[in-house]
Amino acid sequence: MNGLALHERPSSAASWRIALPHSAAAVPVARALIRTALAELEHGADSDTAELLTAELVANAVEHTAGDEPIELVVQLLPTGCQVEVHDPDPVPPGDLTRPAAGREPDPWQEHGRGLLLIRALSSSCGHRPTENGKAVWFRLAAVPPQGRPRPA
Repeated sequence: MNGLALHERPSSAASWRIALPHSAAAVPVARALIRTALAELEHGADSDTAELLTAELVANAVEHTAGDEPIELVVQLLPTGCQVEVHDPDPVPPGDLTRPAAGREPDPWQEHGRGLLLIRALSSSCGHRPTENGKAVWFRLAAVPPQGRPRPA
């Protein structure tokens, strides 16, 4: 076949960083940004999962950090998938991100407590790392082969 295939993934990384307000308004903005980025680039990562997990990270950063400093959304699109990071000013690591705490299952009747479980269950990997100004919490999603992706309506 000559030329690029319709669903060919980028051969090199594309990334960007954007400051978001330290408020609940950051969540829908972050969801829209990740959805738009994956759609416009016809990227192979599952956009529904990326949106959900991005919303969880941003909501956690807003809810569990004090102050008015903006949080940052960092998205890196790779040929093998994508990595999303949320940077916040609090150096304290998130609880139970990489493995569940023994005997601490989320209460199904509570509104909170399942975000980190979702990130662990739906991402290909996740974690956190210290930064100069706090921490970055991240997840990775593997690219879905073109035949496995839903087709646009």
